[in-house]
Amino acid sequence: MMGAGDDDALDLSVELGSLRLRNPIIAASGCYNRGAEFGRIMDVAAYGAVTLKSVTREPRLGNEMPRLLSTPGGLLNAIGLQGPGIAYFLEHEAPKLAAVPSAVIASVAGFSVAEFAEVASRMDGIPGIVAIELDVSCPNVDAEGACFAEDPASTAAVVEAVKARVTKVPVIAKLTPNVSDIKPVARAAEAAGADALSLINSLRGMSVDVDRARPWLANRSGGLTGPAIRPVGVYHVWEAATAVKIPIIGMGGIETGRDALEYLMAGATAISIGTANFRDPLAPLHVGETIAAELRKRSFTRVRSLTGMANPGFAGARA
Repeated sequence: MMGAGDDDALDLSVELGSLRLRNPIIAASGCYNRGAEFGRIMDVAAYGAVTLKSVTREPRLGNEMPRLLSTPGGLLNAIGLQGPGIAYFLEHEAPKLAAVPSAVIASVAGFSVAEFAEVASRMDGIPGIVAIELDVSCPNVDAEGACFAEDPASTAAVVEAVKARVTKVPVIAKLTPNVSDIKPVARAAEAAGADALSLINSLRGMSVDVDRARPWLANRSGGLTGPAIRPVGVYHVWEAATAVKIPIIGMGGIETGRDALEYLMAGATAISIGTANFRDPLAPLHVGETIAAELRKRSFTRVRSLTGMANPGFAGARA
């Protein structure tokens, strides 16, 4: 379902590896979970897929508060991967996934290659889960806290280990923008077997409380999301789309249909909406209507025709 702009003549489906979604709009991890709360306001089926909150091996309390701060054009967060862990997820959350009216993408976070592989393998084959996204923006405890996705070799190690144990669903690597060049990391993920990429994750940032002369967030720094980071996200999608052939899910600051079109034309096959859900739960409906209107305006019948159309270096396939 794409909202009021639906048109039976339009093919809105997209493919992410072996996964086929009925439309290219995905709810981002950490912002929607199963969509239960949002379902009281809108039809969650407007999303082609929803991405669950990241799951770690062990339960985590997350960072101390305050850990959220609204900023001009965005949101700083330092939640710290709070969650009950994989055992709780399997017992209490997994049985509820069948009731979600859209496809469900699981998200895995870890602090070592082994943790990623273990948690992902325990999610492989769960009814209702159609893909697994790897949040490789976590700090790597095996490499003195460096972020996995800041290094091509670390990214590849995670993807390769997960692919060795996950055989039933596609694996998506979620990349960080906190690098000087996204292309080597994207290529490394593709070479290691990733079926698709998600980018971008949040930008590292912070804000200072001038009156108290100390950082606003207890964790000092956090991840910046929202419309302020959209130009950065579009740039990284553009760059990655010239370097890899696998599909890209573009995300970062998408609030309107035109925002989504920027990502698609830069090289994204699908797009993901995160922070905008907090301000406008109907955002996916508006985005869907605009995408459909753009297709009709250009006399396109397939949403895939938009992918990479503005990017002369686009290396992927639109079919």
